Amino acid sequence: MVRNGEIGLAEAKRTVRRYWWILPLSTVFLGGIGLGATFVLPKRFTSQTMVLVEQPTVGPDYVKPVVTEDLNHRLASMKEQILSRTRLQPIIEKFGLYAEARGRVHIEDLVERLRTAVEIKPLEPTPGTQSRQLPGFYVDVTFDNPQIAQQICTEITSMFLEQDARERKQQANETTSFLSKQLEEAKKNLDDQDAKFAQFKRQYLGSLPEEEQSNLNILTGMNAQLDANTQALSRAHQDKAFNESLLGQQEANWKASQTGQDPETAEQQLSAFEDQLTSLQARYTPEYPDVIKLKRQIEELKKRMAEASKNNPAANGSTQAAATEPPQIHQLRARLRQDDMNIADLTKRQGQIQDAIRLLQRRVQASPMIEQQLKELTRNYQTAQDFYKDLLKKRQNAGLAGDLESQQQ
Repeated sequence: MVRNGEIGLAEAKRTVRRYWWILPLSTVFLGGIGLGATFVLPKRFTSQTMVLVEQPTVGPDYVKPVVTEDLNHRLASMKEQILSRTRLQPIIEKFGLYAEARGRVHIEDLVERLRTAVEIKPLEPTPGTQSRQLPGFYVDVTFDNPQIAQQICTEITSMFLEQDARERKQQANETTSFLSKQLEEAKKNLDDQDAKFAQFKRQYLGSLPEEEQSNLNILTGMNAQLDANTQALSRAHQDKAFNESLLGQQEANWKASQTGQDPETAEQQLSAFEDQLTSLQARYTPEYPDVIKLKRQIEELKKRMAEASKNNPAANGSTQAAATEPPQIHQLRARLRQDDMNIADLTKRQGQIQDAIRLLQRRVQASPMIEQQLKELTRNYQTAQDFYKDLLKKRQNAGLAGDLESQQQ
């Protein structure tokens, strides 16, 4: 009996004893419906393949991978390509799928049926791992024939693996090809910069910044040489003037003795020789050849004067006429020719030294400008060289990555 809206235990037992037949009847009825459905509804079988993504066996610090695209994006791209008509229609023809509907259903609809039967599901990362990369994916194929479902699943899985290998190899080849072209251009640019650098050094040889100090030292030495040459040239002109004066006196004395005139007595000639000796001693040392020779002439003149006074007192003070030109005159003329040659050589040497000094001065003055140009060329060459080395390293890495991809397939 129900009191206050509550069912008692006795009432519940009475209800169960009265309607006990409902539970077994429902079980039998529902079981029958389920059994009938198994005979009426089409059979569906699912074949599943799990594809795991193998991580590189060599660390990225040693060989950088060529393919760096996120696996989710790559999986979506490959799924779109593999589930396209051009890829699924050959599977339909290969396994003879939907034979009963080919004559009355368009091929696009059959491809859509197969596309619906294939499901690609990403594999969830393992709990506790820090990597966010997709560890793999599932390939599920649902079909009314278990063998056909398994064959289609195997075929789809193979297509994914082949597509992945083909794309990775293609990307590696394209990367290597692109880097090779860039490397050729970089090599050409590096060779051009190297040629410019070498041409610049040849053009400004002697004016380069590292030669500036050497040029300054050479310029100091050349200035000292110019001073010494100038002094030597001045002395050569003085010697020539002295020898010309001495030659003039000697010729005058000799001509006077030839004509019988006596414009100059022996005492006057001795006095002139002594004056010349005093002048030479003021400029040269006693060992100087002209000083020694003039002393010898003075001694010889004194001896002649002494002999003349003994042999012919009436002719004292006059010089004996000579039939030929005296040797002293020949010697003086030879000395003048030597003076002319010395002066010519010293003048030529002075011009050469002055030309060298002007060249060194121009080099020193142009050194800052050349240094600036050299810095720019060096910077351009270094940039081209670094770029070439970087491309060479990348191409080698791309080749290693491609070889590694081939070994891991």
